[in-house]
Amino acid sequence: MAEDSSKPSEDEAEEREEEEEEAGEEVEEERLYVVPFGRVWNAPRPYRTPKAVKALKDFIKKHMKVDRVRVDGKLNQFIWGRSIEKPPRKIRVRVTKDRKGVATAYLAEAAQ
Repeated sequence: MAEDSSKPSEDEAEEREEEEEEAGEEVEEERLYVVPFGRVWNAPRPYRTPKAVKALKDFIKKHMKVDRVRVDGKLNQFIWGRSIEKPPRKIRVRVTKDRKGVATAYLAEAAQ
């Protein structure tokens, strides 16, 4: 019988639990988003990637209704991976919100 690829594997679930334990907070809410960076490309080239990080944080603040947003290191490396001039056009993220009202954004590569 073929395994359903849309469900996360046990290893991915364990990795996700480890990330949450490292944060030391209990997850109150978790959501998946596709964050569009289309308007970021209207900025001059040397300002695009910093603007993309700010757009990501603003998007999460708006949709998760929080005041503080943390960006995971892997997600930050993915955004900055093509230099300051060429951020991705859109990005899929997994956002968790803890009991203190802090949202943490992770790259949603396992959720695809």
